[in-house]
Amino acid sequence: MRFGYESHHERRFGHRKHGKFGHGHHRRFRRSWMEDQDGGRRRLFDSSELRLLLLKLISDQPRHGYDLIRAIEELTGGAYAPSPGVVYPALSMLQDLGHIEGAEPENSRKAFSITQSGAADLAANATEVKALLARLAALAATRAQTDSAPIRRAMDNLRSVLRNRLGDESVGKDTLHAVAAILDEAAQRIERL
Repeated sequence: MRFGYESHHERRFGHRKHGKFGHGHHRRFRRSWMEDQDGGRRRLFDSSELRLLLLKLISDQPRHGYDLIRAIEELTGGAYAPSPGVVYPALSMLQDLGHIEGAEPENSRKAFSITQSGAADLAANATEVKALLARLAALAATRAQTDSAPIRRAMDNLRSVLRNRLGDESVGKDTLHAVAAILDEAAQRIERL
């Protein structure tokens, strides 16, 4: 099978039928979609932006697909990790364009390095790459601010109380409406801070 093209089974389950998906262990990835301010879904990057970001990361040091996914996740503070289903086709495209080349496989993982053509493309798009990295840094800062320990503790506490209180079969509609009103009021108070 040619690199970058996945079977239905690989797209659905994230690994090849006869082995794991090249990175040695099975891992669940966050979606390549982000919520926008209106609650809708949008991709964090379009395909050309993702290719530029991958090219930049490969120019920093040779990497294989899983390393690239992890590097992007680290740049966002864990807020975003692209799926293998978007990364591997982008790597295949970069290879087809002659911007990267595969190195000798290390532990069954194919590392990629940048070519002269890739370095020239990266230099020509330096402003866009800088903006992409700034977008990832802003996402990481937002994640750090909203994922602080006290907020996590309070959210876990709320989840636990809701599960225990509303899991009781005797809870009626009046109680459900009262809980919804309390949550709505809390949301409004937080919004006004």
